Amino acid sequence: MEIEHVDVLIVGGGLSGVGAGCHLQMNCPGKSFAILEARDAIGGTWDLFRYPGIRSDSDMFTLGYNFHPWGEAKSIADGPAIRGYINETADEFGVRETVRLGHRVVAAEWSSEDGEWTVDVERTDGGEPFQMTCNFLYACTGYYSYDAGYTPEFAGVERFKGTVIHPQHWPEDFDYSGKRVVVIGSGATAVTLVPAMAERAAHVTMLQRSPSYVVSLPGNDPIARLLRKWLPVKYVYPIVRWKNVFLAMAFFNLSRKRPRFMKGLIRKGVERRLPPGFDVKTHFTPRYNPWDQRVCLVPDDDLFRVLSDGSASIVTDTVDTFTATGLKLGSGAEIEADVVVTATGLNLLALGGMNVSVDGEAVALPDRVAYKGMMLSGVPNLALALGYTNASWTLKCDLCSHYVCRLVNYMDEHGYQQCMPLEPDPSIPREPFIDFSSGYVTRSIHNFPKQARAPWRLYQNYPKDVFLLKRGDLQDEGIEFSRAASKERALEPVA
Repeated sequence: MEIEHVDVLIVGGGLSGVGAGCHLQMNCPGKSFAILEARDAIGGTWDLFRYPGIRSDSDMFTLGYNFHPWGEAKSIADGPAIRGYINETADEFGVRETVRLGHRVVAAEWSSEDGEWTVDVERTDGGEPFQMTCNFLYACTGYYSYDAGYTPEFAGVERFKGTVIHPQHWPEDFDYSGKRVVVIGSGATAVTLVPAMAERAAHVTMLQRSPSYVVSLPGNDPIARLLRKWLPVKYVYPIVRWKNVFLAMAFFNLSRKRPRFMKGLIRKGVERRLPPGFDVKTHFTPRYNPWDQRVCLVPDDDLFRVLSDGSASIVTDTVDTFTATGLKLGSGAEIEADVVVTATGLNLLALGGMNVSVDGEAVALPDRVAYKGMMLSGVPNLALALGYTNASWTLKCDLCSHYVCRLVNYMDEHGYQQCMPLEPDPSIPREPFIDFSSGYVTRSIHNFPKQARAPWRLYQNYPKDVFLLKRGDLQDEGIEFSRAASKERALEPVA
């Protein structure tokens, strides 16, 4: 059987994969490409997660694509609205027909001789596995496992007579009306679940081992609402987008430079939203500084509202053991429950779990250094779409896709088949790829590549990356361009 070849192969049909296809359509119109998606629908995270209240913890003016304005009134959007936006984008930009659903990439082998990738693909519908080839491989797989979320080992869980659910695998049509619910966790998922479930549950308890920083923002951006009275959406969108970028950067930078001041500011905001006497010190004062871990965002005070009206409560303690009727805590207290939701995090997974090799040698990611936060030293013609940890995911992924298009066009213009990031000098110190103390990062960061000084650097700075990835030189000390070995021989003069 003839192996299908495309110029660019995109792995993953989520927010970043669909965006990558749109960028290729717009910026590399002569290039063929395909999007391979393992699941049976596009949308990635926003199709996978279906738990109550699922929403973005970034505003849609920055989570939305830079080329397709978000036109809805809500700035903090729910999962179905985001899923609809991704599908609308795929249709409007003609990307849907390039998507192959139920196609999981399991391995990719680079040949320097031929200057191309050979990719092994499995069919999730039970069809025969097959291979494809491509000149450039673009991994838009995110950085966590879709197969299973992280759940720590809880003593006695087998004794519990109720229902235990991880949010990543929420049962369809699960009815928790009138039930006592305990949500274990303090991150973005937990602060989303608690107010959503409190609307129907008898009571919801948020059980956290340690607190997170939580800030509230309006669900509808007031500046966007004002500007929409006078300007079309296409003008409002970039204005509000950049406004939100600079506000988020200011918050992040101030948190790093003046953490005590920001701790106090966040705490005062929480105190204003909760009843007098609420134990803010215990339940909303983390041991770490703001933005050492991601700050949780709640729209329109929804978490604080349910804590104030008594439909939800918060307990800061550890789980000693499950009992038949609930949880016994480290303090000796017990919480009765009918449903326990383990909002305990994700399992990180690089490159969607696919095995990568170059000329027959397996690529060990921890031995590689990330070039510009999106390519790997010693691995030609491969890029990763990875978003920011301190800002919207899509801000960075849009820039990654723009950079990939620039690379592809540059190689065409100069007759190159290969672009390979180089290994930095061994004397240059290596650092973890992601500088974050969150549990989901510290558990798995050793499986990821390292970073070093520029250009082997993952910046958490959108304006800097706009300059580097959209305007910066493509040739620098960290990358080399060449022709494939077979092409070089073809150019040799005949004696």
